Amino acid sequence: MALHLLKLCVGADSVDDLAAFIEHRLATSGSATHWHVTRMVPKRIDELVDGGSLYWVIRGSVQARQAITGIEPFTDEAGIGRCRILLDPALVITRQQPKRPFQGWRYLKGEDAPGDVRTFGEAGDGLPPELSAALQELGVF
Repeated sequence: MALHLLKLCVGADSVDDLAAFIEHRLATSGSATHWHVTRMVPKRIDELVDGGSLYWVIRGSVQARQAITGIEPFTDEAGIGRCRILLDPALVITRQQPKRPFQGWRYLKGEDAPGDVRTFGEAGDGLPPELSAALQELGVF
């Protein structure tokens, strides 16, 4: 079973905001890879890059994920150790799962991860998060 990371998506009010940020980052960086920088380096790197994802908590619930393609520890220009989590730019919408606020990231076991609903950009986008959550509860998607 894969091991995942759970992270608050600070500054995003919706999955649309996160998708716009990813699109902007890809357009301005000239890279085909999206990344997220964090201070702490995960100790379980091999498990994370072997099928793991970064699950994003947006406005109090897990709503999306991106596959982890690599982990790169580095030292920034101020001499502080950091970690670049390399991510597949494809954003996958997940079943919403409530999460309380926390700092940093947390490991998320595969069996505890919410299931996928669809890839961002497929049918169903544009629904308000509350309606999407209600439809998920009813089993529509």
